[in-house]
Amino acid sequence: MAALPQHPGAAPQTMAIGWKRICCPIDFSDPSREALRVAVDLCAAFGAELTLFHSYQLPGYTLPEGSVVASPKMLQELADQAEAHLQEWRKIAEEMGGRSVRTAKSVGEPASEIVAFAREQQQDLMVVGTHGRTGLRHALLGSTAERVVRRAGCPVLTVHPEGKARAT
Repeated sequence: MAALPQHPGAAPQTMAIGWKRICCPIDFSDPSREALRVAVDLCAAFGAELTLFHSYQLPGYTLPEGSVVASPKMLQELADQAEAHLQEWRKIAEEMGGRSVRTAKSVGEPASEIVAFAREQQQDLMVVGTHGRTGLRHALLGSTAERVVRRAGCPVLTVHPEGKARAT
């Protein structure tokens, strides 16, 4: 158990948080790297297992004349690249001090896949990087982190990239 901050003269208190499985969804961006740092620290503090999770959508287009989809070779290359990046990030997590680091990936809409993975694997906490977009950029691009927070069945800690948080 971790100690809670105390006021002078207050009785000692502890948190009864049992985070043993922490998921850090990553898209290989700088905000994901910041989230990874936080997730590794939390795993060390709680003796938790860390799972790095990546989800990606298949490239394809729908036109009035029909659909255009990627070739099997391109799909395999995409899967191989995702796996290679996941293994690189696993090594980074271990270099940061992560002791029990797993990786997983899926194909589909990232927010939905992240939430489904966390539920199926009974994750206790998700640590998600956010790009910190606001206004029109947020409205047009959306926010995977926001969709995960709204749909998740476990606590979600969002991490802003260093120096990019804005007051609203």
